[in-house]
Amino acid sequence: MRIFFCFLLALCFVPCFSQVDTHQTFKDTRVINSQSVETVRKGILDFRIGHRFGNLNGGWTTLYGLENAADVLFEFDYGVTDKLMVGIMRTKGSGPLKQNVSGLLKYKVLSQGEKSPFSMAFSGLMSLSTMQRNEENMGVINHFAKYAHRISYNLQVIIASKLSERFSFQLAPQWTYRNIVPTDDRRVIQDKNDLPSISAAAKFQFTKSLALIVDSTISFSEYRQELNSNGETDFYYPFGVGLEWETGGGHVFQINLTNSTGIVETDYIPYTTSSWRDGEYRFGFTIARQFNL
Repeated sequence: MRIFFCFLLALCFVPCFSQVDTHQTFKDTRVINSQSVETVRKGILDFRIGHRFGNLNGGWTTLYGLENAADVLFEFDYGVTDKLMVGIMRTKGSGPLKQNVSGLLKYKVLSQGEKSPFSMAFSGLMSLSTMQRNEENMGVINHFAKYAHRISYNLQVIIASKLSERFSFQLAPQWTYRNIVPTDDRRVIQDKNDLPSISAAAKFQFTKSLALIVDSTISFSEYRQELNSNGETDFYYPFGVGLEWETGGGHVFQINLTNSTGIVETDYIPYTTSSWRDGEYRFGFTIARQFNL
């Protein structure tokens, strides 16, 4: 959390010369894995398709992961106002909870400009797993003894600043809650329902349409510090790096490399078990298209 407070302090000394709100701190409502501070403008419907492939270290036998689909996203976001965005999405899911239908609400409470050195937004997501219930094995996470066990939540505060025409940065302290968590063979709980974390994201604009983007999320849980029999952790921090291309006409295209297999927060934050060090990262892409309604 020390990084978060240092960032806020630094923003207080950023000079504000703009007489109007800053335009496009980020070009899209998502960076790679993370939500960005941006919302869809009023009356705009944003349709996006996202994909995470298999590990690159699969080699030629899987065409370096391109023949495998770790996760797939279909999402519709709508701008109720210029500051309020609602969304609905379906993901294949890569963690133990699959076939997820999620609802998103994001509200931009501050815009960087003459009166504020940063922008701020609140984001809330609720995810419902629609996978088939396992009737036989009570010890697995998809036994779903209660219907509420299908539901997970994520809440976050996103604080961002466009520090120059080329460079933007944001931090997002957040809280993920799962109504059910994994257990071992003896049905001993292996994790906490609450999972606080903080994400960071940055954009460097090369040209008017092309940018380098990076993001990462760090979770705070004693369960993620424990080592397995091999002396390694079972969980890793999601990290991604990619290129973002605004093609004009309402299209934004991203191609990225990330160790995260999941796409939505309730999946990739608690369930990233792939390591960059072991070559367990993958190609991913997002295509977004906006329509006037």
